[in-house]
Amino acid sequence: MKGMQLSLNKTQKLRLEKALEQLESLSSKSNSDASVTVADNISVDCEDAILKGHGTAELDGRVVATLCGVVERVNKLVYVRALRARYKPEIGDIIVGRVIEVAPKRWRLEINYSQDAVLMLSSMNLPDGIQRRRTGVDELNMRSIFEENDVICAEVRGFQHDGCLHLQARSQKYGKLERGQLLTIPPYLVKKRKQHFHHLEQYGIDLILGCNGYIWVGEHIEVKDPMLIEDQSNKSDQQNADSENPMSTDEVETRTQLETRQNICRTANAIRVLSTLGFMITVEVIMAIINLSTSLNLDIHEMLGPEFYVLVAEKEVERRSSLGKRR
Repeated sequence: MKGMQLSLNKTQKLRLEKALEQLESLSSKSNSDASVTVADNISVDCEDAILKGHGTAELDGRVVATLCGVVERVNKLVYVRALRARYKPEIGDIIVGRVIEVAPKRWRLEINYSQDAVLMLSSMNLPDGIQRRRTGVDELNMRSIFEENDVICAEVRGFQHDGCLHLQARSQKYGKLERGQLLTIPPYLVKKRKQHFHHLEQYGIDLILGCNGYIWVGEHIEVKDPMLIEDQSNKSDQQNADSENPMSTDEVETRTQLETRQNICRTANAIRVLSTLGFMITVEVIMAIINLSTSLNLDIHEMLGPEFYVLVAEKEVERRSSLGKRR
């Protein structure tokens, strides 16, 4: 498999080289002994009673790999850790999902996982910000909070015995996302960090890097104090009742400025370029791509041209080589 010759274009060759470099770096760890592709032999001691784990199979008395990845050994267990795989949720992950069903006392979300996730009515803050028991009236008004096709940010709470994934949104930073774009990238390109919420102050936008491969780029929204929500809602109701032309204030406030929309599109295109090239998605790399496009005075559509893809790849290779020399 490793000796095969494939006809690849320039971008594909670059991605293949970076994948091979990643395999070599991972295989040099103490708990790994080799990088393998499909049908490669895995060296094992037949005298020991080994356990064949995920990504391995027995063929003609040999243990071969059924995935491309790195061989891992834990005591007598031998398995292959794939470099590219579907999203595997962990408790505490920040995810972005889309509502697909409003069920009794719960919302069902699509989160790029093998199963749909569930957000219970009791696992989120109510719009009034008051902590209280959920009543039948709250259940009847669920569609006023979230409805089908709404984009939501939440946190992984835990798993049920049947594998069902439960979410929670008990903070003001979680909830419905509006005025932005939802991007889908491979989950393995999102590096898990302590902070997945980013406010790009110079562009006036919010960036949420979902661990499940869903990324939200939208207009910045200030997180309000829950104690002031009720007072502000009462004031707004009184102003709407007194004003003769309600379209003059509310409609203007809900509109996104042209400059902000352009910044959202520029950031989204930077993420698309990095995803196509197979680079890890971090806020530092995204900012570098945005600054590169602005320094070259490129239009938003020109960012998706082949010339910019090659330039980004060259810059990223230079950056990684410089980091390697510093180490």
